[in-house]
Amino acid sequence: MKMAQELSVGNVILVKDVPLVVQQTEYHSPGCLASVVKMKLRNLLTGAVSESVYKADERLQVLILEKKSCLFSYIHDDIYVFIDGEYNQHEIPVSQLSGVVKFLVEGIDCSLTFFKEMAISVELPQTVVLEIVYTEPVVRGDTTGKLMKMAKISTGHELQVASFCKIGDKIEIDTRTGEFRRRVNNG
Repeated sequence: MKMAQELSVGNVILVKDVPLVVQQTEYHSPGCLASVVKMKLRNLLTGAVSESVYKADERLQVLILEKKSCLFSYIHDDIYVFIDGEYNQHEIPVSQLSGVVKFLVEGIDCSLTFFKEMAISVELPQTVVLEIVYTEPVVRGDTTGKLMKMAKISTGHELQVASFCKIGDKIEIDTRTGEFRRRVNNG
């Protein structure tokens, strides 16, 4: 148990049997009134974001969630299946994966977070290398700055890439921002 004023971004608390991750905290001490902490919280089960106010000295239960290294295996209907090092399968519905889906390819290493032995979220590596399956030809003559064009990667996601990238090139993508980082040598 920690007091609300001791919590920081990234802590996971249990409120009414629901795990919430702290995304932002603001400490307020309004003169002679009791100090409060305003928190922005994200529900780990549904992904919903909410704001709550707690007394600064209110005690909250802090959770330490289990994480396992896994490989993404396959999709069955709207369920994504992951396999851990002991060959156990863990299923997560697409509704809990949010922005991660656009970078999931078979065999990619990732980290699963568990709450009460149920996988609730997926964390990808900082960067992934994926292949461009479609891109439009570059417009010649435009030299005003960094030239970018739209491309479709092997997962079906579209993003901006450098103008020199072509179909079949492998590119490195930052999974946190979803942005193109660089072209990876094919050889």
